[in-house]
Amino acid sequence: MKTFLKLISLFTIAGFFLASCEGPTGPAGAAGKDGTNGTNGTDANETCKLCHNPTVVDAVAVQFDFSKHAFGEAASSESGNTGCSPCHASEAFKYVCKNNVPSTFTLGSNGKYSNDYATVAGNAMGELTCFTCHSSLHTTYAGTDFSPLTTTAAVSMTMWKGTKTINLTQDGGIGNLCVKCHQPRPLTTSTTLSNGDVVDYAALASSPTDKFYDSTVGNAQPNKLLPSYRMHVHYGGVGAVFAGVGGIEFPGTLSYTSSDHATVASCQDCHMAAVSGKAGGHTFSALGNFNGCKAAACHSSGVSATDATFWTGPRNDIKGLLSTLAGKINALGDGTNKVLHTDGASTNLWLGITNENYDGYLDVYDPSTNPAGKYKNPAPAGSWTADQKTTNNSLSTFPSLLNVAAGAMINFQLCLRDYSLGIHNYKYTKALLQNSIDAMTTAGI
Repeated sequence: MKTFLKLISLFTIAGFFLASCEGPTGPAGAAGKDGTNGTNGTDANETCKLCHNPTVVDAVAVQFDFSKHAFGEAASSESGNTGCSPCHASEAFKYVCKNNVPSTFTLGSNGKYSNDYATVAGNAMGELTCFTCHSSLHTTYAGTDFSPLTTTAAVSMTMWKGTKTINLTQDGGIGNLCVKCHQPRPLTTSTTLSNGDVVDYAALASSPTDKFYDSTVGNAQPNKLLPSYRMHVHYGGVGAVFAGVGGIEFPGTLSYTSSDHATVASCQDCHMAAVSGKAGGHTFSALGNFNGCKAAACHSSGVSATDATFWTGPRNDIKGLLSTLAGKINALGDGTNKVLHTDGASTNLWLGITNENYDGYLDVYDPSTNPAGKYKNPAPAGSWTADQKTTNNSLSTFPSLLNVAAGAMINFQLCLRDYSLGIHNYKYTKALLQNSIDAMTTAGI
């Protein structure tokens, strides 16, 4: 044990001696080779603020709240409907644009036509947002993401199953984005009485006195299409009227030319002009806002609400023609009730466009959509109750229609629902209405 303690003591003393022998620190060696510099990062918060600030996106968001595109009811109600949602739901719209879905009709093995212009079930949804029109947003997170727009391509008209095209080339074709949805939908024949194909619009003009609908036959062949409350080309008349293409062009005293708006102005010139009140910018409304008239280089001295040459005069002219044509169509009825539906309620989107407050529908009975209808529905649904069928049978028979009458109804709907009373395209609107009136007169109506 004593020997072991002596050894430990010896090693400890030796350690002290060795430590005390270390010399001073030598000079530093040469610097090593620098490494490769990394790429500088980007301050995401600063990038976002380029757009998300009071004068850009924040201002647009406030304006968009006043737009009918933002209300969302149509997107919600048409969600899941693959045929309607391309013009009502964001994902569906982007789908048909991205995949260039055609507006043709295809004849199936069952002998029936189907509309090819549709989305797929998984994309038939989504309320309209910034990304609907600006599909490149948040790609690079720079201000350039606002463009390109979702589409600026020429628009194949679904009303004419792709045989006619609208192409607004001014301002790089950005108006085509609007027309992609704001165009008439097809008026199709019955899949029960016929093959579901689009009505032959050209034949309505070339063979005006041929029978379109025979009331003595009713719900049976050779009738191909039965009158109903919603026998119409929907609400997108503005695209066809503005572009000067798509109406039933009866031969007549007026030629089918277009006003300068169709080739000089673009949709956004007026509908996205400098904001005034609740119109302009991303409200997409031009109601009461004349800022775009001068800005678009169409009217160097501007236009006002009292301008007889460019505003009140043309609108009164078209309003009178609409009433005259409506009178011709209503003359087909039983002498007591109008064929065209009127509605004085604030829910009528076209309230005041005519003195009679027409809305473009036909006054045919339907217990759900038109329970006060004046004319008998030739095709009662099987779900109707006995009382509803009794009510329907007590009404006047809807009149027979010649091709000229069916075509005049379409032109009336297009020009009424264009809403502008000729301002979008005065020359084309006037020609459609006046020549429809003349064609009805020639046919003895």
